[in-house]
Amino acid sequence: MSEVTLEPQKWVEHYADMMYRYTLVRVKDSEAAEELVQSTFFAALKSQNSFAGKSSEKTWLFGILKHKTMDYFRNSKKNISIDLTSEEGQIRFDASGHMVSKPGNWNMDPEKAAENSELTKALAQCLNKLPEKFHRVFVLKEMEGMSSEEICNEFNIKPTNLWVILHRARNQLKLCLEANWFKIK
Repeated sequence: MSEVTLEPQKWVEHYADMMYRYTLVRVKDSEAAEELVQSTFFAALKSQNSFAGKSSEKTWLFGILKHKTMDYFRNSKKNISIDLTSEEGQIRFDASGHMVSKPGNWNMDPEKAAENSELTKALAQCLNKLPEKFHRVFVLKEMEGMSSEEICNEFNIKPTNLWVILHRARNQLKLCLEANWFKIK
């Protein structure tokens, strides 16, 4: 493997916009996203001598950003309470027990869907519509890859509560995407 040389003078030009968009989808706060990206660049500058070259510069920076984002969620968890007794995020059922608004089958290749910029934009908008508690848990689990055990410990919830939150978040996202993206198709 050839040695990778860091070019800090080009980080902002090459990665800032991409890192900002990545972070904004996760934290839903433009000021926090800007601060996390700046904090990432600062941390990278401070630790550039420890860069081993086992990954690309971009991958290394995004790794730092991912950790900064998880720290952001950990530090702001005090401001979130998870109440599963509310009606928020629940799928509605009629008197016969059938879903009132049933999500459809999308029948699409996930890899091709991930490359679709319109879908990516619609997903980001739908993520922003999620209640804060659902958004944070969903991002940590599905986008950041945090383990269920870690999330349960962070939010002081039981695994069954975690799965209820994730189920509700996924259903809200699916219904939102069907209403806002698939109707365009």
